[in-house]
Amino acid sequence: MDQIKIGKFIAECRKTANLTQMQLSERLGITDKAVSKWERGMAMPDSSIMLELCDILGISVNELLSGEEISMENNDQKNEQLVLEMAKELEKKNKTIWASMWAIMTVSMIALLAGLLIAAFLIPEGVWQLVAILGICIVFLIPCFYALKLEVSVGAYKCKNCGNEFVPTYMQALNAMHRGTTRYLKCPKCKKRTWCKKILKK
Repeated sequence: MDQIKIGKFIAECRKTANLTQMQLSERLGITDKAVSKWERGMAMPDSSIMLELCDILGISVNELLSGEEISMENNDQKNEQLVLEMAKELEKKNKTIWASMWAIMTVSMIALLAGLLIAAFLIPEGVWQLVAILGICIVFLIPCFYALKLEVSVGAYKCKNCGNEFVPTYMQALNAMHRGTTRYLKCPKCKKRTWCKKILKK
């Protein structure tokens, strides 16, 4: 989706409806700065207010996401195009999140090893060395929890037993045994625990 094009279209429709940015924002219950960001292509309207926005501007959701008026004969074609674009955008975001997760884990592992080496060789043996090692391990766990949250937020896990794809809760993933991104989870379909492999596409 072209945010710049969508932003210009929102501005045009707002002016056609004889509304200022302030008036539109008041009707939507948001700030005029948010409307300004949309119109400059810096952000997209939240899905929770998209229908109300379209109703106020007298356009369809398809037209909003296309950034142009759509005739009836081109509607089906535009629908297909929008679905494909949204799927591509979701896939791109998922890959970015996935890459971020691995970057966090890699940096954390390097920092953990470096911290343990420093604690082992530069801090004299005793209570302070033990405190330093424990502190380093605790600090290491924080990005690990965040990386797991990123892992759960994209794609799904595939049951090895029945092939069902599902998204577990954060706590289910946290409490499950794992080998990398493959986790021992209970499938909601076959109700069996098995090693479920992470897949990016749901």
